[in-house]
Amino acid sequence: MSADPALTDVRPADAPAGGTGPADAPTASPGTAPGAPLLSVRDLRVMFTRPGGGRVFAVNGLSYELRAGRMLAIIGESGSGKSVSSRAIMGLLPPSATVTGSIRLDGTEIVGMPERRLRQLRGTQVAMIFQDPTRSLNPTMRIGLQITEAIHLHNKIDKKAARARAIELLKLVRLPAAERRFHDYPHQLSGGMRQRVMIAIALACNPKLLIADEATTALDVTTQAQIMELLVDLREQLGMAVIMISHDLGLAASYAQDVVVMYAGKAVEQAPAEKLFARVRMPYTRALLGAIPRLDATPHSLLPVIGGQPPNLSVMPTSCPFRPRCPVASDQCAEIPPLLEHEPEHRWACWHPDGPGAADQAAPVAAAGAGGAAGPAVASAQPPAAAGAKTLTTPGRAGSATGQGER
Repeated sequence: MSADPALTDVRPADAPAGGTGPADAPTASPGTAPGAPLLSVRDLRVMFTRPGGGRVFAVNGLSYELRAGRMLAIIGESGSGKSVSSRAIMGLLPPSATVTGSIRLDGTEIVGMPERRLRQLRGTQVAMIFQDPTRSLNPTMRIGLQITEAIHLHNKIDKKAARARAIELLKLVRLPAAERRFHDYPHQLSGGMRQRVMIAIALACNPKLLIADEATTALDVTTQAQIMELLVDLREQLGMAVIMISHDLGLAASYAQDVVVMYAGKAVEQAPAEKLFARVRMPYTRALLGAIPRLDATPHSLLPVIGGQPPNLSVMPTSCPFRPRCPVASDQCAEIPPLLEHEPEHRWACWHPDGPGAADQAAPVAAAGAGGAAGPAVASAQPPAAAGAKTLTTPGRAGSATGQGER
């Protein structure tokens, strides 16, 4: 049984998609009908064929929608299919990948699109920021040339106009001394500065959709917060949609407006951020929250872990894939639960959504931090702070046995 094709009900955006430049007001996307989502993913499946003949089912029936001007967080452990699904949107999967289902961006079907057309799409319609800017940037080229290269690829403008546009982009991403940094090499910049350059390259041709694949994982918590606040500001200013891929539920609670939790290549819980964190229903989502370090934990105590290992994706599951690791599993879990809307705008795939400890494990992420707040989520066992209260926050990196230190 595959995941139910029901989609995340994303509310209408405050700002329309598309924009002619950083100084221009966003305009409605001509390819999307009024009220239609900018991105629609339906029953997406990605299978890799190994050289020896084996197969890996990396994505198994993923469905969601995203409207212009909104930020969607896709959360899950390593190997859950987050990055593979985003690379399918970009058309960046290797020849060994077989992609089925539907990915419609601004009304255009991407699955099966020829490579030549995909090259025209990348940068102008959708762009991606990768995890490590050091590996993404060419160390032998000045950063200004790398930005103008992206501009020249899709625009017929002279060198002077391209340079002016590149400096404008560097200022847009708040890189200090943009005119001087234009001539710097990547090694002369800090990690946060290099990531800002990558964001500038991604924005060079005003994409309608920006995918940030673990874009803050390699950064310290202070720089991480600055980059996330920059992405939020750019989303609001340019009216573009953003997909944030992360292990960190704290970031999702603080900055995203909608959340998709993935496990074993499929969505197991979907909801607007404030609804999901106010009432977490899927045991796997609760386990990810439990892996966030708590401010009230005993000093030098071991970090919480999710027992067991993620499933082997070379074999299609015949039961709930989280069953071997789930504390509330039963005989009913021998059947794969469908992803259904059990509450308004809240979908999950679980036979036992009200397992013990739900309220306690949901507490570390404050519901008040969801929906695009300007700071990381609360990572303590205390209830959400009252309005106007100042709270010390700690973004944690949820995973099998993960967590970042306190700020």
